[in-house]
Amino acid sequence: ARPARGPRRAAERARGLYLRAKRAWDRPLTAYYLILGGSLMLLGLGLVMVFSASQIEALGSGLPSAYYFRKQLLAAALGGVLLLAAARMPVALQRGLAYPLLAVSVFLLCLVQVPGIGHEVKGNQNWIQLGGPFQFQPSEFAKLALVLWGADLLARKGDRRLLNQWKHMLVPLVPVAFVLLGLIMLGRDMGTSLILAAILVGLLWLAGAPLRLFAGVLAVAGALGTLLIATSGNRMARFACLGATDPGPNDQCWQAVHGIYALASGGWFGTGLGDSMEKWGQLPEPHTDFIFAVTGEELGLAGTLPVLALFAALGYAGIRVAGRTEDPFVRYAAGGVTTWITAQAVVNIGAVLGLLPIAGVPLPLFSYGGSALLPTMFAVGLLISAARSEPAAKAVLAMRQPAVRKKLAGVRRKTMGRSAIRRPSGER
Repeated sequence: ARPARGPRRAAERARGLYLRAKRAWDRPLTAYYLILGGSLMLLGLGLVMVFSASQIEALGSGLPSAYYFRKQLLAAALGGVLLLAAARMPVALQRGLAYPLLAVSVFLLCLVQVPGIGHEVKGNQNWIQLGGPFQFQPSEFAKLALVLWGADLLARKGDRRLLNQWKHMLVPLVPVAFVLLGLIMLGRDMGTSLILAAILVGLLWLAGAPLRLFAGVLAVAGALGTLLIATSGNRMARFACLGATDPGPNDQCWQAVHGIYALASGGWFGTGLGDSMEKWGQLPEPHTDFIFAVTGEELGLAGTLPVLALFAALGYAGIRVAGRTEDPFVRYAAGGVTTWITAQAVVNIGAVLGLLPIAGVPLPLFSYGGSALLPTMFAVGLLISAARSEPAAKAVLAMRQPAVRKKLAGVRRKTMGRSAIRRPSGER
């Protein structure tokens, strides 16, 4: 019987470790820590990689080597303020922002098409120049507007028990979303349109749209997307580069192929931080759309897997928050934000891996670009606020507040005691 004791004890220890891990994973504040910690780690690693990937690009443009890093650091600081504000913002104020933000987004998207105000970058008319080196992309804020407005609309209709009627489920959510999509497509930004369509699908899924209604919306969106792709030679060329291993005629698959070269060169542990060869002019957009390829080249598989794990943790935490909250608006908003971040990460990383066509969308919280970073960090703040408002999390936080106050009171008493002892030295 003695030889059986060793395997039995090992099995008992493994079961004990599993149960402890499961209890820790099921704690009320797990989602809160995953969202806060995961987003901050992605932001920190993204800043490091932006600094590494953008130096050659900056020097080639006659700019200081840290030019793009400084701009991204400034955007991260402003985004941190937005994240804190959103995390502490009451739900009523979040809902109050929905209609003004939607109106401003539509106005700015129309303004982009005005000659002299709208600015074209690499074939896409989707920027507004603010003066000097600063410009912003209104379509990035349209994602946040659709999430907040759609969540508020569905929550109000749910309170009135109208979501069981297909007319109320689709109108005006789908027409307004199509207006935003149309304005973005006027600027030829197919990538952002894809993410906006994913947010719309996520909101309808959370609202409990029937399968036939869901399939109808997907069919219409798919038909419009196919038409827009088939009528554009540039978009057709991007689909032709799926799985390409050679730049092809006229180097039409140059970016896709060199992204694969960068990942292949990294191997298991990478060439070392700052030692990428592809960023020396071979790989276009190394600090924006293809920063994941530079990460794979410099940090290897060991550096890219944690990035994937952090996005998976954010997605899990967002789904958990949306499933456990009692407030319909919070459920729709959390689900919309989670759909936005995970869909954009999948589209970006899939394009770098050659599994999806290059859509020109940045990696959330990671790529260079203040226009994308600011609304994304505000959206993460909304997720943190939703995680804090879970019933179990709210109870834990309420129990912790008296303990924190008690500790602070003890520190004050000790400090006052020390000062009282020192007074006989002559102080008055």
